[in-house]
Amino acid sequence: MLNVNGGKQRGFCDGVARRDFLKIGALGMGGLSLPGLLQAEKAQGKGSQKAVIMVFLAGGPSHMDTFDLKEDAPSEFRGEFASIPTKVPGIRICEHLPGIAAQMDQCSIIRSIADTVNNHSSYHCMTGRPKNGPQPVGGWPSIGSIVSKVQGDHLGTPGYVNMGGGLKGGGFLGSAYAGFSSGGKGRYDMARQSGMKENRYASRMGLLKGFDQFRRDCDASGMMNGFDVFNRQAFDIITSERLAKALDLKNEDAKTVKRYGNDCKNFLLARRVVEAGARFVTLTTGGWDTHSKNFINLRNSRLPNLDKGVSNLIQDLRDRSMLDDVTVIVWGEFGRTPKINGNAGRDHWSRVMSVLLAGGGMKNGQVIGTTDPKGGEPADRPVYLGEVFATLYHNVGIDVTKTQLKDLSGRPQYLVENGHGPLSELVG
Repeated sequence: MLNVNGGKQRGFCDGVARRDFLKIGALGMGGLSLPGLLQAEKAQGKGSQKAVIMVFLAGGPSHMDTFDLKEDAPSEFRGEFASIPTKVPGIRICEHLPGIAAQMDQCSIIRSIADTVNNHSSYHCMTGRPKNGPQPVGGWPSIGSIVSKVQGDHLGTPGYVNMGGGLKGGGFLGSAYAGFSSGGKGRYDMARQSGMKENRYASRMGLLKGFDQFRRDCDASGMMNGFDVFNRQAFDIITSERLAKALDLKNEDAKTVKRYGNDCKNFLLARRVVEAGARFVTLTTGGWDTHSKNFINLRNSRLPNLDKGVSNLIQDLRDRSMLDDVTVIVWGEFGRTPKINGNAGRDHWSRVMSVLLAGGGMKNGQVIGTTDPKGGEPADRPVYLGEVFATLYHNVGIDVTKTQLKDLSGRPQYLVENGHGPLSELVG
């Protein structure tokens, strides 16, 4: 993974400290060389690059204070915020999200996610499955690892951008799809060293391959195959320099950098990395674990920063004619309790949460599902994580009804469970 520090350290109620950062994970090329991948894409008629940017709100945002306000509920439920109209008639969201409201024709809201998990982990948001559920041999891979395996790297840029709380390993896909790690000195190592020509890199690759051959012949675990992918990734990244340039904001227009500001630069970096060829990006902003001072924290920092980051990201993608090809998803681990606690906060609530989606060529400008008058349970059209994942896969060109990957026991596994398909309201 490539770690780009993006903010102050924060903690969750479980006592584990988190840091806001951008993790750029280089995923493998699924056995295809770069020329082979490009040739395959051309043969399939892929004229543009499909990608996903996942904004993970670490800590679990309050659905009732963001996208599902209950202004008619009793005072101990409804909270302090008012709703405002959006660009889509009939859809209202929190008053502290005016930028997103102005982009609502490019967005959709799911208000009835019904199967989240009460756990400060992005595991279910990265795999679509509960962490304590049945596991295949090797464990479930994240969606980023799967996109890496199926779609491969692109133009010498890592396939996966994962921001905060992502899985460290590649699950049953192996270490080759766990991501490329670089930070500090590693950031320097990404850039081609002055005066070194490509033939010297090629010579070094050949020498490394020779050293590894004996171990590879003796290896029965498949780990050495992962090293092959890592070596190829490193060579592509260094020689192309696309990723290094994408992460250097000196290459970005100064007015755009200022518009995002320091607190939201990770959103800008995500857009730049997608432009450079990444297929899947996740970024995180923390501070959403609001057991106390929920309204103060949301009003003063969390909501304004989220609004600025998401609205600027959507606008930039529109301005660059990328929004139909790039899906943006904004969510956290779970919702928060409908009833406000004694500390003016809201506690964990896994029975329902809201999700914001944008772009992706979807039929946006709508709300899917509703909750009961107090925001505690889905009232109609419960939506399951598998449906959201199937939609994301669909948007990057992966058919979940046909695609299977083998776990370490050789057993084929579907990408989502329970036969879930894409949300028909959005892509049907």
